[in-house]
Amino acid sequence: MMRTLLISLLALGMFGCSETSQSQADARVSGDVPPYKGAVNDPYVIKGWTAGNKTEWDTQMRNRAQAQNEYVKVN
Repeated sequence: MMRTLLISLLALGMFGCSETSQSQADARVSGDVPPYKGAVNDPYVIKGWTAGNKTEWDTQMRNRAQAQNEYVKVN
């Protein structure tokens, strides 16, 4: 009985220690760059979009927001 309890506690301890780091330093994008500057090697960037073009970024964000508008989708 004691042996089973000890093995269970050791197993739980090992699972708890195997969690990966979630620090801000590991983030893909740092917060000190404006969003329209773009992310380096971001797989979700739309083809043809040039990083740093603020007006194009504003237009794209407006189009995305309009595409998610339920009123526009239904009517």
